[in-house]
Amino acid sequence: MSFNFCPNCGARLPSNDDAFAPQKCAQCGRTSYHNSKPCAGALIVQENRVLLVLRAVEPFKGCWDIPGGFLEAGEHPRDGMLREVKEETGLDVRVIELLSVYMDRYAIDGDDFFTLNHYYIVEPIGGTLRAADEVSAYRWFPIDAPPNENEIAFEHARVVLRDLRAYLSPTPSLAGKGQGVRSNLR
Repeated sequence: MSFNFCPNCGARLPSNDDAFAPQKCAQCGRTSYHNSKPCAGALIVQENRVLLVLRAVEPFKGCWDIPGGFLEAGEHPRDGMLREVKEETGLDVRVIELLSVYMDRYAIDGDDFFTLNHYYIVEPIGGTLRAADEVSAYRWFPIDAPPNENEIAFEHARVVLRDLRAYLSPTPSLAGKGQGVRSNLR
């Protein structure tokens, strides 16, 4: 994603072949960086099952996804995850552990940018399960039998679900290719 005009002075910026490269304004000298957008999600686990939601909006409308979303300005990933879970599922959850952090790309309406996704393993402790505006349905999947990969919304979500399965196996390890680090939050 690149800018046409400087967000500081409004001067036209030269076109850039690399949409993710920093852009420097010739008029005021400001450099605009196209940093990854922070996101957080919850692997809601109960009785060897994980809760997934069916997306009601693009991108990937009609695909299964992990509850979560974009962080608000200044919001901690843990707080954003708790907010998104409540908004999308109606559930209150308790954090067990940060599983890992993953990179991905997000493209919609001509915008294409990177995301930095924090995933927490959580358990439900209250609330009433319901589908929200951005969610058309929800379903508990056995951890060892998630939907087919072509039915899962984002590429990184497929890796997250594999990592969850590996993490909860008798000999925990991350199945991804060294993409993250675990942290004990107990």
